[in-house]
Amino acid sequence: MKKRVAVLAILIAIVVSVVFSGCSGGKKNQVIGIIQYMEHVALDSARQGFIDALKDNGYIEGQNITFDYQNAQGDQTNLSSISDRFISSNVDLVLAIATPAAQSIAGKTDKIPILGTAITDYVDARLALSNEKPGLNVSGTTDMNPIKEQIELLVKLVPDAKTVGVLYTSSEDNSVLQARIAREYIEQMGLKYVEMTVSNSNDVQQATQSIVEKCDAIYIPTDNTFATAMPTVYGVTSKSRTPVICGEAGMVETGGLATLGINYYDLGYQTGLMAIKVLKGEAKPADMPIEKATKFDFAINGTVAEEIGLEIPEDLKQYIIK
Repeated sequence: MKKRVAVLAILIAIVVSVVFSGCSGGKKNQVIGIIQYMEHVALDSARQGFIDALKDNGYIEGQNITFDYQNAQGDQTNLSSISDRFISSNVDLVLAIATPAAQSIAGKTDKIPILGTAITDYVDARLALSNEKPGLNVSGTTDMNPIKEQIELLVKLVPDAKTVGVLYTSSEDNSVLQARIAREYIEQMGLKYVEMTVSNSNDVQQATQSIVEKCDAIYIPTDNTFATAMPTVYGVTSKSRTPVICGEAGMVETGGLATLGINYYDLGYQTGLMAIKVLKGEAKPADMPIEKATKFDFAINGTVAEEIGLEIPEDLKQYIIK
């Protein structure tokens, strides 16, 4: 009897030792909740870049990491429900893709580490106290565009333009900020500025039809609503032969003329490298500076250029995509 008790005590001690050693070393299988505002090329690319960064550094789905991917389809109610789900399941980290997604989850928890991507300005969106030291439970990468260079690209491609129209979504903080910056550069270059805003994708066709009558070229920043609705924009601007400079390459692929913009896959990958530091306990979002993109890429839609009768300068022809 005493031997049985002794053996049982040893087994219990071993089990307890294993359990506590596992706790001290962190979870074997960590869970990352991914909350994405909606589906379009840029946001999807950022998500894939994030996942690939973790994979390249030994975090394998089903082995030591689980991704709980949820897409809100542009709906605020869905964002709230997804946020509640992640909080109740106490995920180890949240990747928030796009400003509304980050605002939703950050508004509900100050405990779970949150990294964002495809977010233009964390301070303006009230997600961080400063870019250098966020101070809260949110950090990540910014997709702030080289707006000045994008407007310069517009002028280079459409040198006879006198009026530039800007299209954006009035409810997206990132878009409002970019439009304000774009206006400054447009007017500094001696061009006239006009704008049309939309509330949702249902307004895009009418807004585009209205603005092509008032301008010689259009600028659209990185805007989630317009990113999904570029085929609608193209349907109007291809008929009016109006050049459209966009905030990112995915928008060019689906109907815009050109951009000098963010590579969202690279941006997501960069965010993934930040996530590794958080998962390893080496850093907390509050102390991690917001990181900028390391490079920007030209992209020119050759088909659109031909359709609207625009000649691409020789030094930019290498960036033409069909």
